[in-house]
Amino acid sequence: MKLFIRLSFFALLLLIGAVSSLKANGLPDSIHLFEADNPLFQYVGRIDFSNLKQPRFWSPGVYIKAKFKGTYCELLVNDQKLWGKNHNYIEIVLDNKPFRIQTKEKNNRLVIGQGLEDREHTLTICKNTESNIGWLEFAGLKCAALLPLPAKPVRKIEFIGNSITCGTGSDQSVIPCGKGVWQDQHNAYLSYGPTVARSLNAQWSLSAVSGIGLIHSCCGMNITMPPVFDKIDLRGDSLLWNFANYQSDVVTVCLGQNDGVQDSVKFCSAYLQFIDQLRIHYPAAQILLLTSPMGDKQLTAVLKNYLGGIKRAMNKKGDKNVDTYFYSKQYHNGCDNHPNLAEHQLMAKELGEFIKRKMKW
Repeated sequence: MKLFIRLSFFALLLLIGAVSSLKANGLPDSIHLFEADNPLFQYVGRIDFSNLKQPRFWSPGVYIKAKFKGTYCELLVNDQKLWGKNHNYIEIVLDNKPFRIQTKEKNNRLVIGQGLEDREHTLTICKNTESNIGWLEFAGLKCAALLPLPAKPVRKIEFIGNSITCGTGSDQSVIPCGKGVWQDQHNAYLSYGPTVARSLNAQWSLSAVSGIGLIHSCCGMNITMPPVFDKIDLRGDSLLWNFANYQSDVVTVCLGQNDGVQDSVKFCSAYLQFIDQLRIHYPAAQILLLTSPMGDKQLTAVLKNYLGGIKRAMNKKGDKNVDTYFYSKQYHNGCDNHPNLAEHQLMAKELGEFIKRKMKW
């Protein structure tokens, strides 16, 4: 009996020591799993909610917001692991401080905060990599408590485009151009679109696929933007998107880089048809037609001419909410002549100031 008491006392000492060790390492006494269907999470972007416990998304820039209390937070996220090897990058913004992480497994448990101050914290989780790297599924957060967020911003902007809009080749902060794999320099969160939206207190959505064009896509792709625009997975041309879930106030279209210089009649006719397609989904939105930020002198001159004509044709038809914006210069100092992160900030400043004036925001 005495031996049992001694052993029990020893076990109690070990348990107290283990708890003390946890506290010393910044971990809380207890954490809880808050699954993805918790109504305190905020979702923005094209997401497949067929499984409410594991909402799935492909597009770059899709983001989830949360507010939690405590010293510890762990993200549960599943990665398609496309082709058995692709791993997505995610931007984590914890208390307004962004950092970039990468999945390592198909099912990932990523500690994104420990040893934090025991108070309220804000969190944004944003998919940095594009559709062709594969889907992500958000499975929930582990933390001490999940708290209500302020309402989402009322303003909504959608950015339609190609690899430039995806943020491809922009982030050389860890792996330089020409090293690693293709997605190592992707950063949708810090690309021009989300940066513009944040500066204007607006929600953002990126409908963008690397290599895609209006009538001609690069790299042997068998899709162009108009036929896939109504999908959740634009690259895979699958799962219809419900446009009632996100009614844009402003829609920017940045296509043409992958088309190159095309016949004016074919290109402009297809562009006019695409605007008509957009109008079905967004009858009142301001539509802005952008030149390609990485276009050379020849392509830029052609796009300015074509887009100007398209704007005039739409205005003549009675649609006064179609306008153009021409970037002031070429931005091409990132990987494979894409804009780098610093240039995305300059592009966002240009475009953001124009939208602010245009919308009187």
